[in-house]
Amino acid sequence: MTVQWNPESGRVVALTGAGISAESGIPTFRGKDGYWTVGSVVYHPMELATAAAFARMPDEVWQWYLYRRTVCRAAAPNPAHDALVRLERHAGDRFRLLTQNVDGLHLRAGNSLERTYQIHGNIDFMRCARDCAPGAVPIPDDVGELAAGEPVGDRQRALLVCPHCGGPARPHVLWFDEYYDEPHYRWDSSLAAASEASLLIIVGSTAQTNLPNHVAQLAAVRGATIVDINIEDNPFAALAQGSGGQVLRGPAGTLLPELVDAIVAG
Repeated sequence: MTVQWNPESGRVVALTGAGISAESGIPTFRGKDGYWTVGSVVYHPMELATAAAFARMPDEVWQWYLYRRTVCRAAAPNPAHDALVRLERHAGDRFRLLTQNVDGLHLRAGNSLERTYQIHGNIDFMRCARDCAPGAVPIPDDVGELAAGEPVGDRQRALLVCPHCGGPARPHVLWFDEYYDEPHYRWDSSLAAASEASLLIIVGSTAQTNLPNHVAQLAAVRGATIVDINIEDNPFAALAQGSGGQVLRGPAGTLLPELVDAIVAG
């Protein structure tokens, strides 16, 4: 690989999607494991992951997220995650990581919170369902893990409350019937990073959500070199080719470490 990056020319920005975590064994959100049965009804993720569903059946939505959280906590970062830690150490404050993944694996691998924008939230956190106070807090350890189909009990329900007002807490994730914003999901910060990027590395994203598309388009308009790493073709490939970058098809755990090696070597 021949991709080079000069720290003086702008930031290096990484944008990651579900594909990078799939290699750690975390099922993709829209895959067959995303579906969830409540009683006799089978819900699609886009039906269940909504503020409307949470208002109607909060226990069932929490049940789904706590099970997904259990799956995420059992997973470990893979070589692609580790490569982005090396890239941050090499680039320092010229590095930004924008992730669509709520699994927290980038932080567990060693990327810093201040340079990691979790644009869809983090499944290990919760916040006030009434928005009484800004910010999210960790889900208490005593909530424990939930197996598939295991209901939310009185013990968990008593812990899933806002520490400020005592009202109900909700998962700190972006739902399908909500909008990106800066306080919760780093909308402005992400666009600022894209506007300053000289190199944008897109890993495992399929261009199905709004902010990642804005980031890629803005970086392209500003003249950034774009590299698209994915096992499948996606709309980002055309942007990468138009930027003079690369389209790399294959596992992120193999390709991303090689790309970072090339960048670090200069």
